Amino acid sequence: MSDENISEKQDAATVEMLRRYQTAESVLLPIPRDAFEKLYLSPKTPAAGNLRRTFGNPTPISLLGFLLAATPAAMLTMGWGNSGGSGGAILPVYIFFGGMVQIFGAVGEWLLGNTFSSALFFTYGTFWIVQGTTQIPWYGVGTNYSTTGNSFEGMQTAEFAATTGLYYAVLSVLTFVYLICSIRTNVCLFLALFLLVITFALTAATYFQSSVGNLAHAATLQKAAGGFNFALCLPIWWIFIAQIFEAVDFPITIPVGDLSTVILGKSQKAKKREAEGQ
Repeated sequence: MSDENISEKQDAATVEMLRRYQTAESVLLPIPRDAFEKLYLSPKTPAAGNLRRTFGNPTPISLLGFLLAATPAAMLTMGWGNSGGSGGAILPVYIFFGGMVQIFGAVGEWLLGNTFSSALFFTYGTFWIVQGTTQIPWYGVGTNYSTTGNSFEGMQTAEFAATTGLYYAVLSVLTFVYLICSIRTNVCLFLALFLLVITFALTAATYFQSSVGNLAHAATLQKAAGGFNFALCLPIWWIFIAQIFEAVDFPITIPVGDLSTVILGKSQKAKKREAEGQ
């Protein structure tokens, strides 16, 4: 047998070995349910295709965008280090990190079939874009509330405050729905959303109190909202660190409190009943 034929057989054997190894890693050993819900913040559901093995995990991208906007926003709301001004100095952070980065991550989650986490990041990514653009003068959000057409004057009126309060109240209700859904994910996300519901409720109350002239009470509620906002960032930081560690195969694994086996889903219950009936 010639050396050329031997070389060809060796190359073919190498290719076959690599193919089998790749198959074993990606098909025979799928992502466990608890690991999936840690990595994607979304209950594991059937998804067609191989996109999760083709593209990277978009979840940490959205988390870092949220954290870089929400953490300093919480600090300035509480007035740390003489900060304030409704975050005017970091409006680009709100729009690009808090908004655009989360939106990009949400698109990635949507492409992978992670509907719940996609909805989360679209919601709060858009929230930060709204938060930033509201304070840019040329958007004129207060124009309709001023007899002179001055947007800044309109933003100081009772009508503007009451209307903004309604917006935060609805955000609180929507976040409560997400909170119920997060019972199927992990403890850290559940805790963060629980604190976010309180944060939005307190912010709504702040604007409602401002609309009736209780400015001192409104200021107290605003600081309380900032405190809860800062508190909710802590479990999100924990999830982000856990996911980044996983991304580089770090030797330390950080638990996030898996709930996937505590609260069984509809499909899990059906399979359990089927198994018990056999």
